[in-house]
Amino acid sequence: MLKVNEIYYSIQGESTAAGLPCVFIRLTYCNLRCTYCDTEYAFYDGKDMAIPAIINEVKKFECKLVEITGGEPLVQMEECLDLMRQLCDDGFEVLIETGGSLTIKNVDPRVKIIIDFKCPSSGMEKKNLYENINYLKPTDELKFVIGSREDYDWTKEIISKYSLDKKCEILFSVVFGKLEPVQLVNWI
Repeated sequence: MLKVNEIYYSIQGESTAAGLPCVFIRLTYCNLRCTYCDTEYAFYDGKDMAIPAIINEVKKFECKLVEITGGEPLVQMEECLDLMRQLCDDGFEVLIETGGSLTIKNVDPRVKIIIDFKCPSSGMEKKNLYENINYLKPTDELKFVIGSREDYDWTKEIISKYSLDKKCEILFSVVFGKLEPVQLVNWI
């Protein structure tokens, strides 16, 4: 059983899949408390669902792209791993967006992992689990949500220190209401 906050159909707004129709499975719980979190409602609210029931709900949308998100989906590690495997077995293209504080070591290799490494303005940068870098595939993505110049400079250091640009796709985003996209573009 997984505690599921919501399952819905929308347009992918983040990652390299932006613009594509996608079914989102938002799992309940999060082990982080980012200062700019926009999904606090997923910390505790949700209903218990068996994996077959989740997959049946996903199939209703007739869409092959599925993203598992949260909260932090890997808080429910074993069941989440099973869900991803079963979705892949059923022919879905599966993405998981994780905050990067829990291991991705056992995620099915067919799943595209999107790690949202936490920058200083999130208040959670000390929770980044850097060993996850070792498990990234070239098809995976690292996302940095930038809220300040300090975040941008920190991100550049992390990318350089771990040669992240040689491991997978790197994505930048801004903290809504804290940083205008044009500012970030000017820094880049």
